[in-house]
Order: sequence, then C-alpha cells, then structure tokens
Amino acid sequence: MYYNYEPGWHTSSYCEGTPFDPLYSFGYGLSYTKFQFGEVKLSKKKIKASETVEVSVEVQNVGERAGDEVVQLYIHDDYCSVMRPVMELRGFKRVNLQPGEKKTVVFTLGPDDLAFYNRDMKRVVEPGAFSIMVGNSSKNVQTVSVEAL
Repeated sequence: MYYNYEPGWHTSSYCEGTPFDPLYSFGYGLSYTKFQFGEVKLSKKKIKASETVEVSVEVQNVGERAGDEVVQLYIHDDYCSVMRPVMELRGFKRVNLQPGEKKTVVFTLGPDDLAFYNRDMKRVVEPGAFSIMVGNSSKNVQTVSVEAL
C-alpha cells in the first residue's frame, strides 16, 4: 500500500483493513511534541503554464518540548488527459521549533512540478485545476487549488 496510487486501481481492502488505508501513512512519525498547521496560502490562484506559484503555511509548536516537523507538499492534477496518481510528492522541508515558536514554510511550484508526459510523450502542463496539499503526512493534509491557464 502506498500514497500515490492511481485512481480506481485499489478496489478491495488490504488485510481486512479499510480500503486505501495502510497501517502507517507516508510521512507518518512520532514526536515528543505537537505541531499545529495554519491555513495554506497561495501567492496567486491562477498561473500561466510557464509561471511559478508560492505555497506557504505557518507551523507552530504547541507542545512543551522543542521538536522537528517535516512539512510535505503534494499535488494532484484534477483533470488531465492521462491517468496520474492521486497524490504526487513535490517537496518537503524539515523545520525545528522551540515550544510556542511559529515559522512560515514556503514552497515554490513551477512548470517542472506540474508537468507530465502526455499521450504523444511530450512534457506538458495542461490547462486546468491542480489540488495542492500540504501537511505532515500523506493522510493529514490541507488542500487548496490553483488553476493553470
């Protein structure tokens, strides 16, 4: 079981578990402290295929001890001409926070992150919506949307 399966590929449960739920999601980890994610923000809601977009999220250590959190960025092409995985990891950053400390983590998504090989084996960014997911594992994400023109 893995996080970036293709839509419709898994049709039954795994070892009598719930469908699509591995025992530990990708990025799962334990910590001696707790982290809270703020709202995911985009620098712009619409981009040209050649442009970049900044994705930012504020992470706060709400626990009593210092700790590290790994912030993960995934994408999904909502409407494309060929089947693509439901989640594709496009970036991750480790942030070290003291108790009560907040930091803003920023990712830059560009054409290389959104592109794929179409049926003619050309690398393209097709127009349409992309789901941008940010969180601390493949199961625990917040989703926003950007439109490629």
